[in-house]
Amino acid sequence: MIRNEVIDCIRTRRSTRQFQERQIQEEYLEAILEAAIWAPSGGNNQSWLFTAIQNKDILAKINELLREGFQHWTPDSNYPGKLGVKAYAQKEDSHFFHHAPTLIIASNKPDYENAMADCALALENLFLAAHSLGLGSCYVNQLHWLRNDTELRDYLFELGIPKEYTICSSAAVGYIAKESNVPVRKTGTTQIVK
Repeated sequence: MIRNEVIDCIRTRRSTRQFQERQIQEEYLEAILEAAIWAPSGGNNQSWLFTAIQNKDILAKINELLREGFQHWTPDSNYPGKLGVKAYAQKEDSHFFHHAPTLIIASNKPDYENAMADCALALENLFLAAHSLGLGSCYVNQLHWLRNDTELRDYLFELGIPKEYTICSSAAVGYIAKESNVPVRKTGTTQIVK
């Protein structure tokens, strides 16, 4: 099997769900945001917006708005995460981005077919860059699920995210407090046609 620095980075990166309290360095934040904007985008639109939040009070407010929003939210699919989120939101210690010191919200223009794909590609760049710098990261869906919640959107607007933009996804980033287990790769998920 071929191995190099990039392939090793891809193979060793894990989703982090326990972060240290200490904040990441400014130059690391700049580096991972730079990695995000170098991702491919449909038609080279680069229409994304990445909003990095490092203020503890703001992060706590976003988490509380998520907890409140999920109390009256109805899942639109049978995805297990969606089915369990209402129960999780009722726990007093629930924290949707795992107490990470940095949350990066990826938003994009509305009615743009590639909005979600472009942001997902960018966040993967961000995750790999973070891993290469010794940081942990985790893809967070919940802001996307509540992207139409009025109270949450009003607050995100106050933080500079245009109301007309769709919230595609977000990334929790910080120093790893506990390493995640290596997940087994499923077989039969690739094929080659010649």
